[in-house]
Amino acid sequence: QVQLVESGGGLVQAGDSLRLSCAASGRTFSNSPMGWFRQAPGKEREFVAAINYNAARSYYADSVKGRFTITKDNAKNTLYLQMNSLKPEDTAVYYCAAGISPYSVTRYEDRGKYDYWGQGTQVTVSS
Repeated sequence: QVQLVESGGGLVQAGDSLRLSCAASGRTFSNSPMGWFRQAPGKEREFVAAINYNAARSYYADSVKGRFTITKDNAKNTLYLQMNSLKPEDTAVYYCAAGISPYSVTRYEDRGKYDYWGQGTQVTVSS
């Protein structure tokens, strides 16, 4: 059974940092593109960041560029999202996602291209 389990969320103040983790089990994702999405109350799930299958390239939403960093540790089968300079508008449930094969995610910002999803972790940023 394939599972993606997010952790690291919490309540922080504006300007603080958090690191989210997404631990994968059931199969290796060392050759899979992976991404982070988030969903705020009353809004659609939106793209945050993605990394290609061999971690050679990363992609970010404009709203987080320069503040968030996505990385992937293939040895640990784990995806990370380092979030710095957090803002109240970053408040959301954060989800990790993975593609089934190296080139299966043809548009990283399209949540419909991902095959596996975690259950999410809440991030709340107070002002």
